[in-house]
Amino acid sequence: MPDRVELVLALDFGLRRIGIASGDTLTRTAHPRGTVTNGPSGPDWPEILKIIGELRPARLAVGEPYNADGSASPLTETARRFAAELQQRSSLPVDLVDERWSSQDAEERLRTARASGLRGKRVDKADVDAAAAAVILERWFETRQTTS
Repeated sequence: MPDRVELVLALDFGLRRIGIASGDTLTRTAHPRGTVTNGPSGPDWPEILKIIGELRPARLAVGEPYNADGSASPLTETARRFAAELQQRSSLPVDLVDERWSSQDAEERLRTARASGLRGKRVDKADVDAAAAAVILERWFETRQTTS
């Protein structure tokens, strides 16, 4: 059992939306929490910081996009800059997490839930982005010891 239970917030950075999920180091489960916008003027920092202020996570995890072969994707450096600014604005530690196939994993989970009747509404892109953030957080949990 961990010495101290910490809430962790994961963000799936995208050029239009940023998916958000949360979970804690005790249960090690991730829950999609929705999305915030990202557009020509940049991320919706006031909304991101509001969510951080409400949830009070101990740390943050940001998806780091790579190509299937492990090389940097066109979005890798942009996501890293977002993570660095997030760390500066929030004053929280930020970990980068390999997010390869997280959106595909999320989409498949949502489709399966809908097909089984656990989910009633159709799956939209915002749902996928939030679920992808949950996948990223689950990967973060997998790479950390229970006491992290």
